[in-house]
Amino acid sequence: MASKSKLHFSLLLIFSLLNLCSSSSQLSTTTTPPPPPKPTVYEILPKYGLPSGLLPDSVTDYTLSDDGKFEVHLKKSCYIEFDYTVYYEKKITGKLSLGSISDLKGIQVQRFYILWFDVDEIRVDLPPSDSIYFTVGIINKKLDVDQFLAVRSCKDKAVNLKQVVELPTPVDDIPMLVTE
Repeated sequence: MASKSKLHFSLLLIFSLLNLCSSSSQLSTTTTPPPPPKPTVYEILPKYGLPSGLLPDSVTDYTLSDDGKFEVHLKKSCYIEFDYTVYYEKKITGKLSLGSISDLKGIQVQRFYILWFDVDEIRVDLPPSDSIYFTVGIINKKLDVDQFLAVRSCKDKAVNLKQVVELPTPVDDIPMLVTE
């Protein structure tokens, strides 16, 4: 009788182990799906009412916290020609909110072909209009938003002065006017 109960106990133990193994394999096959991929920075900007072309196409990564603070990393620093030449540092930071980017660091605009100014804030009208505003120090500059709709490629260098302003060739022979 003891051998029959040992046999029953052994069979019960084996059956329980097999049942446990099969249920654990079922658990591993019914795992939750992976989370959706993180949206690109170019998809995030329009959700805040801003055009996606504010940043160049060379963004490698970004972080955005719940309070709107962000950090964007580019492959390298670069330039883009809009109505003005804009310089992007390799790291750009700021605070993103509906219709604006404030506390901006890492973007500069060129004026008068030689002077560079930090862009402190970028904002748009809500509801949207055809304008975008850049704050540089105490100056607010209104530009056409259409130039910021498409994401543009970076250039390694700014346009140099000789390309922008074509100087006349010097003339050696200028007739002299004689007046009395």
